[in-house]
Formats: sequence, structure tokens, C-alpha cells
Amino acid sequence: MKRVIIIGASSGMGMEVAKLLLAEGCRLGVAARREDRLQALKQLAPDRVEVQAIDVTAEDATSRLRSLIDRLGGMDLFFYASGIGKQNRTLTPDFELNTVNTNGMGFTRMIGEAYRYFAERGEGHIVAITSIAGTKGLGPAPSYSATKAFQNVYLQSLEQQANARKLNIRFTDIRPGFVDTDLLSGDFRYPMMLKPEKVARQIVSAIHSRRHVKVIDWRYALLTALWRRLPRPLWRHLKL
Repeated sequence: MKRVIIIGASSGMGMEVAKLLLAEGCRLGVAARREDRLQALKQLAPDRVEVQAIDVTAEDATSRLRSLIDRLGGMDLFFYASGIGKQNRTLTPDFELNTVNTNGMGFTRMIGEAYRYFAERGEGHIVAITSIAGTKGLGPAPSYSATKAFQNVYLQSLEQQANARKLNIRFTDIRPGFVDTDLLSGDFRYPMMLKPEKVARQIVSAIHSRRHVKVIDWRYALLTALWRRLPRPLWRHLKL
């Protein structure tokens, strides 16, 4: 049975992917800031699920991750689904800084520790949910799009480093469009909203096929391809 650690498993895509992997027979170590929200997963397969409270912004997050890995008996797949983000058109400072701390520092802390574990072990697979928001700088969500671009480049950099070091570590960068989760709850209605259950199935498919980058879904793949081709003078005048 494959041993999988999921960070951010308490809701949304993280929880849906956890359910699918449990159905495949995997053993899971699930983590989130609030341990009580993970008990629903524990109840699905008590003998195959280990639970751990982990705040990715806390200094003890890496030691808690190692503890969870030990309790699971090792780790074959690391799936990162934690993050925050919303529109911030008035550039409220607290939210900008919190987003950078969570999506930047927290991401680096946890992905880095998983990479070091797999480097010690000799092999592994790191999968992370980033976003199409990293394709271009989005005015309505500056820190969110900036940190997602950081995540894209960080994974790409680690992949290059792993190959240079001849480490058998695989990477999958999952870039969804707008997904109907708590992250996007609020008064604003986002277009082309995706259901987390459908996205989770595509994520698991991308994991099995060992995709390097997976944009979800095809409409967002076309949209981001267009974004990349827009020249900067035109992009800066778009009203999003």
C-alpha cells in the first residue's frame, strides 16, 4: 500500500483527493491546522489514517511532519494542498503579508522538508496544488498571484536540482482554475467554477500518469495559453 502524506486535508481538494486515495487502498497521514476537521477522514478507514495538527507557518511544522511520517511508517507520496488567497483590490497590508507567509514561507518549509526526506530515502513523488494565478500578475489578487508564480518556479527549480543530483524524485505541479471551495467563498461569483470532486479525480489521474504540470481543466489551459502570449503593455491595461 502506498503511503501518502496530505497537507491541507481538512477540506476542499485536499479532502477529496484523500478520499480517492483511500478508496485505492493507500495509507494516509493527513494534516491541517485544525485536527478536529480531519476526524471525518479517520473514520473512513481508522486503521489506514494517521492524523496530525500542522500549521505550515509555525516553526515546528517540519518536526510535526517528520513525526507524522514516522507514525505512517514512511512516505512514498507527498501531496501539498494548503494555502490561502482572495481578492485584495485595496491592498490591505495584513492580508498581503499573511498570504506571503502562508503561500511563500509555509510552502517552502513543507515542500523543502519533503524533498529532503525523499533525498535521504532515495526516491519519492512531490505533488502540490499551485494555481493558474501564477501565469501572470493579477491586479485583483497581487500577493496570491505572486506567491503562486513563486510556487511554480520553486517546484521547477527543485526538479532541475533533483535531476542534477540524480535523485529519483518526481514532481507534479497542479494548476487549477477557480474551484468551488471555502477559499473562494464570498460575495464575488467567479466564472467557470469547478467542482472539487471533479478536480480531485483529475489530480489523482495526473499523479498516476506522473505529469510534470497539469492545468485543470481544458478551458483554463486555453485561457492561460492566451495569457502567456499577451504582451506586457496590453496586459497592464486589462480590467480584471
